[in-house]
Amino acid sequence: MVKIEIDNKSGFCFGVVNAIQKAEEELEKSGVLYCLGDIVHNNNEVERLKSKGLITINHEDLKQLRNVKVLLRAHGEPPETYQIAKENNVEIIDATCPVVLQLQRKIKQSYEDTDPETGQIVIYGKRGHAEVNGLVGQTHGQAVVIEGLEDFNLIDFSKQISLYSQTTKSVDGFKKIVKEITRKQIPGQTLLYYDTICRQVANRIPNIREFSRQHNLILFVCGKKSSNGRVLFEECCKVNPESKMVSDISEIDPAWFAGKNSIGICGATSTPKWLMEEVYNFIRKNI
Repeated sequence: MVKIEIDNKSGFCFGVVNAIQKAEEELEKSGVLYCLGDIVHNNNEVERLKSKGLITINHEDLKQLRNVKVLLRAHGEPPETYQIAKENNVEIIDATCPVVLQLQRKIKQSYEDTDPETGQIVIYGKRGHAEVNGLVGQTHGQAVVIEGLEDFNLIDFSKQISLYSQTTKSVDGFKKIVKEITRKQIPGQTLLYYDTICRQVANRIPNIREFSRQHNLILFVCGKKSSNGRVLFEECCKVNPESKMVSDISEIDPAWFAGKNSIGICGATSTPKWLMEEVYNFIRKNI
């Protein structure tokens, strides 16, 4: 008998659950709602909500809309988005994650308190990511974004550095950045660093490592756009080379199941439980 298990710690984080709940509540009432960007980095869930009336738009579309309701997803938005909505009489349904909102406020305050001649705000995150765009927007585009040590040429080590992190980055990665900035900084200058990583996300790394160790085969269910998914899948691979990333059941090869007596199913913070359950049922029918 093959053991098949879904990781009960995988699936949507609080911020995503909140955004989807707000979307579904509005769709129940009106049958139509606009969402600025994919509500979650999972095409299957986006399509499910589209069938209920959710219309995904981009920032250019927002500029053309008038007198409608627009949902802001968990990633957050820069101040400019709110200004455009106000000018266009667009009602905002704000589903920005509370952890992201708190970080936006911190960076905004830091920007207001920083003299650009003597200080620099640095954000450790993925350049162009929706959350990072919202964070940089708090500084009128002045914050420097670094993805790793390869971007250190963007940092002015002669200034006081205020370092923040995108909420979904790895804690270990952030610690390495802090250590290297400290080593390179000119004597007499200060590094102010703020660990702003969401622990609900960060704690999934040790959990998913342990889960991956317990099975012969891991099916990691995740949308192709998910940054968090790529990070977590890498952790699966480190402890279990028999790890496969799939978007849905169409990408599963039943040949993978041969000789396996224990199969684990897990996913990202953007992976819906119903999708992992579909994978579970597919395996059951094909082993």
